[in-house]
Amino acid sequence: MRGLRRWWDGTAGGLPATFWYLWAGLLVNRAGAFAVLFLSLYLTAARGASESLAGAVVGAYGAGGAVGVLLGGVLADRWGRRATLLAAHLAAAGLMVGLAFSRHLAVIAALAALVGIAHSMPSPAFVAAIVDVVPEHRRSRAFNLQFWAFNLGMAVASLLAGLLAEASFLALFLVDAAATLAAAALIAWKVPETLPRRRTGPAGSSPEQAGRTAGELVAAGVGRSRPPGLHTALTDRTFLVFVGLTFVLAVLTMQTSTIMPLAMRADGLSPSAYGTVVALGGALIVVGQLFVPRLIDRRRAHRVLALSTGLLAVGFGALAVADQLWVYLAAAVVWTVGSMLAAPPNAQINADLAPPELRARYQSVFYLTFPAASFVAPTLGGVSLQYLGERHWLVVAALGLLAAGGHLLAGPSRERRVAARRVVAPTRASQPVG
Repeated sequence: MRGLRRWWDGTAGGLPATFWYLWAGLLVNRAGAFAVLFLSLYLTAARGASESLAGAVVGAYGAGGAVGVLLGGVLADRWGRRATLLAAHLAAAGLMVGLAFSRHLAVIAALAALVGIAHSMPSPAFVAAIVDVVPEHRRSRAFNLQFWAFNLGMAVASLLAGLLAEASFLALFLVDAAATLAAAALIAWKVPETLPRRRTGPAGSSPEQAGRTAGELVAAGVGRSRPPGLHTALTDRTFLVFVGLTFVLAVLTMQTSTIMPLAMRADGLSPSAYGTVVALGGALIVVGQLFVPRLIDRRRAHRVLALSTGLLAVGFGALAVADQLWVYLAAAVVWTVGSMLAAPPNAQINADLAPPELRARYQSVFYLTFPAASFVAPTLGGVSLQYLGERHWLVVAALGLLAAGGHLLAGPSRERRVAARRVVAPTRASQPVG
């Protein structure tokens, strides 16, 4: 019993109540976000759309997602985290009802793009709110639990989507809308606004500005004619290197849902075999993610990310010799462990690099890696698989190993910047920079 208590304290202990309400809202949101999983099937089966047109509509949803993360980041820093979460959830629920009753394909395509915006807007606000309320030394476990809730919710969504789609597409959309409203109600009831109020410090500098190093102030745009904003994140070189490495990791991860099904079909394996591989990965995350904090605590983040990216490279590289289901399953174990290890330090570094008043904007730029990877992975991966065959997986492995090396090279400078901020912050320097 004591061992179980120590495990729980190390995994989820010491987190504030607001975090758990945010966590529950994310879980409900993801568990109910299943209509889009069957959007292409709905368009072809119920609306008579061609496969190419269905693909274009789903692509519009993805394009809306790229807009949504940026919009959500800006609004979360201006309006507030709670206001952005509520607006996005209410908009998504209304748009989903609109999709349920729309008949014209042009209207459905427009609504799909708007749903993509509304579905992506909460991501920066969720993470920024977690950073606002969770003490720095407990954020790694908070981000680990966030990743776990996201994947558990998606697993539930996949199961419910199949059942509802067989019963009624109308029910699929309406239950999705109801789940989104439930998440909004929970946030409205239990989650306060977490956006720190701006205060003016000595000589007109904010406490956040006074507590940062000169290098961070330059990166954040302080002392320039333009005030800090979204452009700050887009010109922060240290941050952008990290985002680029995360993009590579996202491209590797996207192989499971974009290129791997084609490779398995070429090896003569059935769709059910693909489903088994995906289910194994989901089960590993749901069962094993809670044990990750004990594995990575007190380890340097860039080394954990190098190891995790290296595991992804090895796992996908093994597919170059895969022609039987057991090989795919063994490889899936390797790359899933890599994904599990990467989630907490990725989120932690992102939070550490962001100036406090720009947390959500930095999150929005970070989250752009995922819609970008969802476009690049199938587009270039399909060409690579067609012309290179099984050697495609060697290219993927090489890309992953290069990214692992990139983390080892870039990590120390990132950590020095974060360490300098932690040392300087308590001093509340009285003179403005610039």
